[in-house]
Formats: sequence, C-alpha cells, structure tokens
Amino acid sequence: MSTETQIHNIGYRKYDGPRLGRAYARRSLFAQSLRGAYGLGRSAKSKVLPMILLGVMCVPALIIVAVAVVAKSASLGVDYTRYAIIMQLVIALYVASQAPQSVSRDLRFRSIPLYFSRPIERADYVLAKYAAMASALFILTALPLVLLYAGALLAKMDFSEQTEGFAQGVASVALLSLLFGGIGLLLAALTPRRGFGVAAVIAALFISYGAVTTVQAIAWGTDNTAAVTWLGLFSPITLIDGVQTAFLGATTSFPGGAGPGTGAGVVYLLVVLGLIAGSYAGLMLRYRKAGL
Repeated sequence: MSTETQIHNIGYRKYDGPRLGRAYARRSLFAQSLRGAYGLGRSAKSKVLPMILLGVMCVPALIIVAVAVVAKSASLGVDYTRYAIIMQLVIALYVASQAPQSVSRDLRFRSIPLYFSRPIERADYVLAKYAAMASALFILTALPLVLLYAGALLAKMDFSEQTEGFAQGVASVALLSLLFGGIGLLLAALTPRRGFGVAAVIAALFISYGAVTTVQAIAWGTDNTAAVTWLGLFSPITLIDGVQTAFLGATTSFPGGAGPGTGAGVVYLLVVLGLIAGSYAGLMLRYRKAGL
C-alpha cells in the first residue's frame, strides 16, 4: 500500500512592507499607555474614575477664577505652586488607581511577551510606561493651572506676575509628575495583584505625608525647628514642597513657614532626582528579574 505526500499552499506570504523598528513600537506603547491612563480605548467603566478625578482637579480652579472675577480681585488668592499641594489627595488617588492598571495587569496576565514579539527591548518598555504615566500626571496637574492662568488673564490681572507664577507652577508639577509617576509604577510593578499595588501607592504618597507632617508639628512645638526642614525629606509631597520653596519662590506648608533655604533645597532636589533615577532603575531590575 503506497502513501501519497501532498504539499498544500495555505497562502503564507513574506512581508515586504516597511520595517518601522523600535522607535515606532516605543511610541505606540507610549500612546497606548497614555490613552489607557484615562480609559480611552477601553470600556466605559474604565473611564469613570480617571475622568472624575480630572474633573475634581479642575473644578476648584474654575471656582477660584469665578470668585476672583466676580470680586474683581487683583490676584487669584492661591499660588500656582500651591495648587498641587492642596489637591494632593486627588493626585495620590489617581496614581494609586492608574499605575497598577498600567503595569500590574501585564504581569498578572503574562501579556508582556506579546509586547516583546515586536522589536522592542526591556528599556523601551520601561521608558514608554514611565513617560506615559508621567505625562498623564502632568495633564492632571497642569490643566488646572492652565485654567487659573487663562482666568487670571481674562480678569486682566498683572500679566508678568501671572506668567511668572504660572511658569513656576508648571515647573513644579512637571517635577511632581516624574517623581510620583516613578514611585507609583515601581510599587505597582512589585506585585501582579492590583489591590496590593493600590495600597502600596497610597501608603507611599499619602500616608507618608500624614506621618511626616505630624512629626514636623511635634518638632515645631518643641522648638526643634531644624528638624522640621530635614523631616520633609521622607515624604514625596514634602520633597516637592521643599524644592519649590527653595527654588521657585513658593510658600511652604511646613509648620511655622520654616521651609528649606537654598542649601537645604539642593539636598531636596538631589533626593528628588535620585528617587526618579532610582525608580527607573528599579523598574529595569524588576523586569529583568521577571525574565523580560
């Protein structure tokens, strides 16, 4: 009994189109992650929380502008550099909700190998995710400042004063976005469980602030004013407060208004930059250990 061998042509053809390379894949991952941070391209349920938080960030700015216009004030009543400090709980909730969404699900469902079927490397993945999270945070924190600035100009407040304050505020929230984005992503990437990531981010960004400010208040009450400045190094939001107080002309929320001077401000800035670099390095190490 003889057997016959048949070869079937199932239509596979060699791809001869353009090779877009790593840069295109990195940009695509960045765009997809940035859109995902606001629920765009995902289910309607995924859009609810980030859009609500964005609205909560913007509503007080609109109220401040409306009050200033009606009262014909010469100033807005709140510094641009103070706005993010005042709204820090909203920012912390945003990072806690969106950082795990950005990285934990990829780890939990083991979908990262799909990304690496494209011509990207571990550094491309980490850079795209970090840039997307920082950009999403910058949108969240800078948009209210834009509303304040536009309202101030419409109310015919002093142009040079408002422009300087707006530039200082934008510089502050840009640094905040890099710091909070890095810390949030690193903590979220340590576990594939989204709930654990949310709790870790809230503890790092908000609970740490409560602990530091409480100890600062105790130090101020016992006349240990030098300790007030250095205690601010142990919370992300007080780090930002210290940097903008030292270099951006902001007023501090430290007890007694005892913010860091230029010398201590340099230490604050170095710690912030070290945390940003350390977050990126920690993400690279995390994904190397994950076999990526």
